[in-house]
Amino acid sequence: MNLHDTKPAAGSRRPRKRVGRGPGSGHGKTSTRGEKGQKSRSGYSSKRGFEGGQMPLHRRLPKRGFTNIFRVEYRTVNVDRLNVFEKESVVTPEEFEKAGLLRKGKAPIKILGNGEVKVALTVKAHKFSAAAVKKIEAAGGKVEPISG
Repeated sequence: MNLHDTKPAAGSRRPRKRVGRGPGSGHGKTSTRGEKGQKSRSGYSSKRGFEGGQMPLHRRLPKRGFTNIFRVEYRTVNVDRLNVFEKESVVTPEEFEKAGLLRKGKAPIKILGNGEVKVALTVKAHKFSAAAVKKIEAAGGKVEPISG
């Protein structure tokens, strides 16, 4: 048996239904659309979520919450990931991106306190959690917040 000899299993494929091709086809006259009504007309398509005139679900549900336009999204790094840097080095946002700890972007950086730091570093970031500050300083390092 070769690849060009393969065929689908018997009965698994059937010819497409050719509607509107006369009474002999079994799908003539109304072309399987039933009798009168909006859905029988050509060009009919319903809107997403249309429920036949009933008040749609997205309008029945109450509105809730709001979007805070002043929200600041931070890119985060946990302190256990700082161990990739050499002892006594100064770690800036550019260094995080070079080391592959963060994607490139303009969003500010926040250092979080998950894990342990084993090297003394000077870490420059926009924000630090209290646990992160405690762990970096316990390892003999310094934290320097960046403004802006």
